Amino acid sequence: MTVPAQRHPSDTDLADPAFWQLPPEARIAAFARLRALDGPRRFVERPASWRRPERAHWALVRHADVQEASRLPKVFASAPGVTTPEPARWVRALFGDSMVNLDGPDHAQLRKIVQRAFTPRLLAAAEADVHAVAARIVDDVLAERPAEFVSAVSSRLPLDVICNMMGIPEEYRSEIADRVNHASENIGVERGLTARLRMPGRGLRALARMQRMVAGIAEERRRAPGDDLISALVTANVDGQALGVRQLGAFFSLLMVAGVETTRNAITHGLALLTDHPDQRALLLGDFEKYADGAVDEMVRHSTPIIQFRRTVVAEHTLGGHLFTPGDKVVLYYASANRDEAVFPDPDAFDITRSPNPHLGFGGGGPHFCLGAHLARVEMKALFRELLSRPVGLRAVGLPELAGSNFDNRVRSLRFAFDT
Repeated sequence: MTVPAQRHPSDTDLADPAFWQLPPEARIAAFARLRALDGPRRFVERPASWRRPERAHWALVRHADVQEASRLPKVFASAPGVTTPEPARWVRALFGDSMVNLDGPDHAQLRKIVQRAFTPRLLAAAEADVHAVAARIVDDVLAERPAEFVSAVSSRLPLDVICNMMGIPEEYRSEIADRVNHASENIGVERGLTARLRMPGRGLRALARMQRMVAGIAEERRRAPGDDLISALVTANVDGQALGVRQLGAFFSLLMVAGVETTRNAITHGLALLTDHPDQRALLLGDFEKYADGAVDEMVRHSTPIIQFRRTVVAEHTLGGHLFTPGDKVVLYYASANRDEAVFPDPDAFDITRSPNPHLGFGGGGPHFCLGAHLARVEMKALFRELLSRPVGLRAVGLPELAGSNFDNRVRSLRFAFDT
């Protein structure tokens, strides 16, 4: 059955780039209106023309619907891609398929190899390293008193931790940080014609350079393995398979862009939230060990670092009162699901005592649940312990500068200061 595209006011049209330039409060209110409707709504991303077919998606905005779709990969497939728009075929052929864009046996085998490489010894060393890196960063901040939080603090922690875990030599790290920024700075952001023509190539060049770099390191580790993750991945033997060069490159790109960007954004939003809610900050300061886990989960829920992921329907299924048919495109809006009134009382409040807190900030479950969820929680907890335990009264100044993206809740910059 063909369903005609439904038109919406500009402030609730999720396919209109102007929607993602609205203030956060306006977008939150628009999602609340969509959740109150009788079922999913369809949004036209590109009208049909004589040269190109229409491109549209169904928006899943309720917690229950997003969670159910996440746990039914045989109906709601990640392939050919979870981003909007989907990656071009030539990009996938050149760079390899990222784990997030795979389904079924291909995804299961790749995830199995990666999980096998995360040995208890490697994970224990990574957790110990997180605390050392967090302390060093805060020591540097107190000594140098920088004014911008993202570059000085929140982007440094996940980058250093992942590079240490992967075994990336120090001399490569500044270049990798630059490549990560180039590769991800415009994901989901509406740009003018000149930037649209230029920036995709710039981002792909950044990914290509990162992959060439890690391929060179991988060859060295095959000859002389160490105790790092790259060594474990290239020497793994799971059912006779290890990661090939393209698979390793795709995994490294995913780990750097997803692992660094999402954690840095959650940390940055976290500082802004604690500044805007002094009562919650005081509660956390009063008994950090009691409230830290809840604070981290509430920061992730409230900020939702990844706004949405795309799925392609491959089997007929009824969800949220709507019959989906093969070929339909569906977008899981985690940012809306994490404010669903049916699950979270007073959803717009920032409450570190919220319990239960079944947020979908790391995905809705199923085979694509975030591999790095535990590490991200450890990083955030370690950094905020260091930031809040020092007697300097560190706080955000002004509002975060957001990227205006429909993909991730990215913070470009956040000014901060010290009370003493």
